[in-house]
Order: sequence, then C-alpha cells, then structure tokens
Amino acid sequence: MNEQAVIAALNGVMDPELGKDLVTLNMIKDVSVKGDKVSLTVVLTTPACPLKSAIEKDVLAALAAAGAKEVALSWGAMVPASRGVEGKAAIPGVKNMIAVASGKGVGKTTVAVNLALALSRLGCEVGLLDADVYGPNVPLMMGVFQQPRASGENRIEPVMGYGIKTMSMGLLNPGDKPLIWRGPMLHSVIQQFIRNVIWGDLDYLVIDLPPGTGDVQLTLIQTVPLAGAVIVTTPSSVSLEDARKAVTMFQQVKVDVLGIVENMSYFVCGHCGETADIFSRGGGQRMAAQFGVPFLGEIPIEPEVRAGGDSGSPVATGGPDSPHAKPFYALAQQVAARLSVLNLSENQGPVVTIRD
Repeated sequence: MNEQAVIAALNGVMDPELGKDLVTLNMIKDVSVKGDKVSLTVVLTTPACPLKSAIEKDVLAALAAAGAKEVALSWGAMVPASRGVEGKAAIPGVKNMIAVASGKGVGKTTVAVNLALALSRLGCEVGLLDADVYGPNVPLMMGVFQQPRASGENRIEPVMGYGIKTMSMGLLNPGDKPLIWRGPMLHSVIQQFIRNVIWGDLDYLVIDLPPGTGDVQLTLIQTVPLAGAVIVTTPSSVSLEDARKAVTMFQQVKVDVLGIVENMSYFVCGHCGETADIFSRGGGQRMAAQFGVPFLGEIPIEPEVRAGGDSGSPVATGGPDSPHAKPFYALAQQVAARLSVLNLSENQGPVVTIRD
C-alpha cells in the first residue's frame, strides 16, 4: 500500500453535506504510509461539523477495503469565509457574520448567547455582538460586566466571557439608565461596534439583533456582508407573524436565511414526564416549509435555561453532553454546516484557515 492507493480509496468518500469527495475538497492532508499502517489528517469545513462521526466511519471503511490494517486519523478544520458582497466591507479577520433575528419576546438573546457558546465549545473562534442597543441583555446572560478598554487610534477591546469576545451597549452604559436616542445615533454606535472593536480572527461573529426590522437591521444589511440569518420564533401565531416579516426582509435584501429555530417549543414535566405544548407546536417547521428554508430544530421550555441566563451561566457552558444544552449544540452544528455548504458552493472558492 502507498500514498496513491490511499488517495484513490478516499476519492470515493463523500462529504455528506457538500456532496463532493474529500480529495476534491482538499480535505485530506499529511498522508503517511508504512506497510499496512496509514496516518492522515482530515480537515473538516468547520470544527462544529455535525457529520464528523459519519465521515470517520466512511474513511476507515474505505481504507480497510484498500488494505490498511491500522489507521491513525487526526482532525483539523478549515472554516471558509462568507462570500463578499460588492460595496460592503467585511470586518478584517471575521469570516462569517451570523445575524440572529426575531420578533418580540421569543428568547432571541438566549438563543444567540447559547449558539455562540456552543460554537465556541465545539472548537470555533467566536465573537458575540449585542446589537440590541435599547435592550442589551447579553452582559447579564454572559456574566460579563467590566467596561471595554480603549486602545490606540479610537479602537475598543471587547470583553472576554467564556472565551468569547463580547461587545454590548450594556457594557458601556451599565445599570438602569435608558438610552433615548434617535435613528442616526443607532447607526453611529453600530458602525463603531463593527469597525472600531478589535475583533481579531474569528470563525463566526454572532450578532444578536433587536426585535423587528428597524434601523439596526438596515445598518448591518447595508454596510457588512452578513453570511446569513437565523430566525427565532415560538410556535404561537403572534410570534410566527413577526418571524415571517423577518424572513421576508432578509430574502428581499438577498441575505441567506440559514434556517428557523422554534424556541419554547414544548415543556416536559419534571415529575410525570408528560409533554405540554404551551404555545402550540410545529409552527416553526411549517413556516420553514412555507418559505423553503431549513428548519433548525426545536428548543424546549426548561427552567434551567432561564436560570442559566439570569445567573450569567448559560446552559451551553455545560458542554454538548448536558441534556439541557443539547438542543443548542445541535443548532450550532446545523448553522455551521449550512454556512459551509453556502460558502463552498459552486463557483465559490474557499478562503480558509487551517486549525490542527
């Protein structure tokens, strides 16, 4: 057995999301063969790849069929940058900006915070921008309260929370003092958060938008190339009505809707184990089908999720094996996979970072 035989065997192993073989996608690195022992590295399209185990199984099976008796398989990750948009300047070093949007009172910030944490715990470099200037709840949920430090040339250093670079108006204007600003001031502060914050190298910048389809959303859409949007809804008709407006807005301005997640989807009684559909159920999935966008899953109502957000210790900090955090990790993997497909689509050359 030699390196050519290994490459030939892996020519038939497909990436299930991208629909191309691993060799064509340049995902096979550092192949070494010593007799019937093979070592290699598979470079995934994201550290949060949801199909890593399936790829591993297929690689091992293909190499065994080619005669390998022992395989040492290592993993890396390459995160493609989102497609550029003419007239919109990307944030240097930030590969993908993910907008999390919704109507009112659906737990959007809870989803954004736990999505960012899950991506980070899965091995990605992540930032979190709280763009809800009037109601900035990210600092409380992330348990970060120190003021950002100014740097040279009118630059701002984000605050670190759980390994995530975080910026919020709640860090600059703490306490109960309200901001009474008109639209132009909102535009200015969002521009500062985008251009003046030292975000550094990030795989994903999760942006928690304010409810609705107002000035902040328009500022972001008009000035930066958003990689895509995650729409949060509950199953209730009122929530779905607002969510439909958000989907329509992003589709009209040609921002990819990565999918719809149904928050507060159901409640499981901790005593009897029965499930109650407090706000109905299934509306998010039906809406996704209506608009032809992916359905990213259901997140149940759980006291632990509320308690984690109130205490500054979100449930995603418990890791992917925590039962309360699993829906958020599943969401993170779906979002990361969807972005990989979009960014590596036909005629789009990957701009990648290799992480061993």
